[in-house]
Amino acid sequence: MNKQQLANKIWESANRMRSKIEANEYKDYILGFIFYKYLSDKEEQWLESEGYTAEDIRNDVNEDKKEELSYIQSNMGYFISYKDLFSTWIGMKTDFTVDNVSTALSSFTRLMSPTHADVFKDIFKTLETGLGKLGDNTQSQTKAVRDLIHLINEIPMDGRQDYDVLGFIYEYLIEKFAANAGKKAGEFYTPHEVSLLMSEIIASHLQNNQQGIKIYDPTSGSGSLLINIGHAIEKYTGSHDKIRYYAQELKANTYNLTRMNLVMRGIKPANIVTRNADTLEEDWPQDADGTGQPLYVDAVVSNPPYSQRWDSKNKELDPRYARFGLAPKAKADYAFLLHDLYHLKPNGMMTIVLPHGVLFRGGEEGKIRRNLIEENHIDAIIGLPANIFYGTGIPTIIMVLRQQRENDEVLIVDASKGFIKEGKNNRLRASDIRRIVDAVIGRLDIAKFSRRVTRQEIRDNDYNLNIPRYVDSSEEAENWDTYALMFGGIPETELASLNKFWQVFPTLKADILDSDGQYANLKVKDIKTAIRQNGDVQNFLQKYEGSLADFKDIMRSALIENATQLSIAKTQEEENRALLARYENIPLIDKYEAYEIFHEGFVDLSGDLEIIQAEGWEAVRQVDANMVIKKVRGREQEVQDGWKGHILPFELVQQEMLPEELASIESKKQRLADIPSLQNDIFEELSEDDKETISDALTDDNDAFVLKNIPAMLKSLAGDEEQKELVQKLKKVDALTKEEKQLKAAIKEEELRLHEETKQVIEALTDEEMKDLLQVKWINPIYDSLLSLPANMIDYLQKCLSAMHEKYADTYEAIDSEIADVEADISSLLADITGDEADMAGVQELQKLLRGES
Repeated sequence: MNKQQLANKIWESANRMRSKIEANEYKDYILGFIFYKYLSDKEEQWLESEGYTAEDIRNDVNEDKKEELSYIQSNMGYFISYKDLFSTWIGMKTDFTVDNVSTALSSFTRLMSPTHADVFKDIFKTLETGLGKLGDNTQSQTKAVRDLIHLINEIPMDGRQDYDVLGFIYEYLIEKFAANAGKKAGEFYTPHEVSLLMSEIIASHLQNNQQGIKIYDPTSGSGSLLINIGHAIEKYTGSHDKIRYYAQELKANTYNLTRMNLVMRGIKPANIVTRNADTLEEDWPQDADGTGQPLYVDAVVSNPPYSQRWDSKNKELDPRYARFGLAPKAKADYAFLLHDLYHLKPNGMMTIVLPHGVLFRGGEEGKIRRNLIEENHIDAIIGLPANIFYGTGIPTIIMVLRQQRENDEVLIVDASKGFIKEGKNNRLRASDIRRIVDAVIGRLDIAKFSRRVTRQEIRDNDYNLNIPRYVDSSEEAENWDTYALMFGGIPETELASLNKFWQVFPTLKADILDSDGQYANLKVKDIKTAIRQNGDVQNFLQKYEGSLADFKDIMRSALIENATQLSIAKTQEEENRALLARYENIPLIDKYEAYEIFHEGFVDLSGDLEIIQAEGWEAVRQVDANMVIKKVRGREQEVQDGWKGHILPFELVQQEMLPEELASIESKKQRLADIPSLQNDIFEELSEDDKETISDALTDDNDAFVLKNIPAMLKSLAGDEEQKELVQKLKKVDALTKEEKQLKAAIKEEELRLHEETKQVIEALTDEEMKDLLQVKWINPIYDSLLSLPANMIDYLQKCLSAMHEKYADTYEAIDSEIADVEADISSLLADITGDEADMAGVQELQKLLRGES
């Protein structure tokens, strides 16, 4: 299974196993065990590379062998003896107990190298102290731990990929636990998409810095912000070894997450500098030489706790705040911001997540905001959608600041409308992130989305940066044309909103609308067909298809021919840019919609690429046992149910390489599906007398055949000349029942044969056949989705025109005429009514009302 499937499996199992333990607590246990497995496996892999055999490891890797102990410590920074290795725990089976874990974690702390103390000291403390919460006694704790270690034993830890399986699963579990942790989630997790957005902005700024880069997060949480910046920068620099990571976190268990996450991403311990302390109370980071001087970094990224209280006493002279002012005691938002800004190099950049209030609140915050604007540090403000963070629904922003800027405008982006809803939360899509990043990097003015605002305009607004003051992203209010309401027709002023279509399709408007220059009427019934048949539209569709003519070949060359060597992250970014450039000159099609299609397709195929890069091309020919959970003798067990492709789905291979066999099965299934309907048709032909005659072959309600009773009924009616026609009908029903049984058997036999043939076909694929099938799986779905984009554009145009037509279809004149006709009809009916004097007086009065007489 690929990394996404494995991550899903581990999450679902872990979530079940945690039982009543809070998600926020349980995450520390499973993530701690994953980290221990990582260190254990890494030590074993290193020992094997040094020539140690399995027997050597078993006999010599223990703390009594001082030479081995010192040698391993000096190379790994820690030491795990053979008896404490994760693989040893797995091999112990029923002899394993929770005490083995307690002993191993205690030994790890005692035997780590002093040179790596900053990275490893107390890193397992949360796990150690939490073991007792996994059960009421040693037996239940042992079972809980055994289940947990066997679950995570499936995670590969070779770290060969740019964004390896381990890192993906670790981040995935953190996100899933955050989603289930309620308000506590905000303490340790920034949603992946927000982290990517901040990272891309920073990485673009630093892309030309090929020297050593220093990045810092003063409220690091799980460390995901730093890691994503590292990955984003790596796309430009080609190496994460040039990056030095600084991280500070107040909460000890969350601080441990930071360190684990950084270490497991293959970052050298020498490039990891962390601290467990209060960022605001004591300034940090400082130079490594111990001079006590503040350290200046290339980028700072942070998601501090929102509007937290802090102790501002005696901070007036603190150089972090002296230039701009002190944040109020009740809200530390600007204290965190100024701390981050202080540690930036002159050419550095920072991104920080803050609540909306920092844009407009007065008092001390207003003064700080004014000073930041006048000193020209605020580069951009990005308004995010509500409900984007776990544990809080408040609207938030990302503020981008620099130490030195070339202009004095502030780019203000209202990105609050671009998201997809997932459960209770909103999530930024890849296209939303790209749209924002492009606007920020290019400092673009985009209607209802982004605008460069001069410092003077901000001054005129008394330094209030509230986004709606500068960017109006609200929907246009609907207007109603009085003349059109009275007499009909679509106002040309409203049709002008579709001018972009009329410009690209010059003849289309005249093809579908009659206009007197002020008002127009539809002259076609089927708008969509009329649009599609227009010559300009046809020409556009042909040119659009032509613009994608080389897409499959380019993708095949980039992704399939070079699958084992390419850098997945770098290739994705290169192809992203190429796609956006391709759509730059195609009118009416949203290039970000195309980007979203490509991104989703690439995410799907990247899992296969990782497998091919890790296991080689033979992985494509590999077929695995399909393991499923079934009840065997009343107990759930994992058993094999056929086979499945390691990379290639059986269904895809059958469609492409065994189409005749597949068609044969499908035709039989279709015939099988038709039989009940055919039998029901015969039942519907029966008369009531027929039903009475064969009642024993019908249901109690006489509304359907009881098929198993048909043969006996035929036997009882044999030779009855009067029921000859009925017998023929029953014979047809019985023949269909027999055919149904034969079809089921034939389908089962053919499916089994096809399943085995598919397995054999996959295992015998030629290199070219493998690549062809990968193209069908990876590239064709993306191409087909891109090809369908003009259909979305035509649908939009059709809906707009239909809505305009329906808006003015019922005119006042027509409604008034209809009312008059109805009144006349009623009045005519009233004229025929007869009754006593009182009744007729009432009828006459009603007739006056209908005629409009007072």
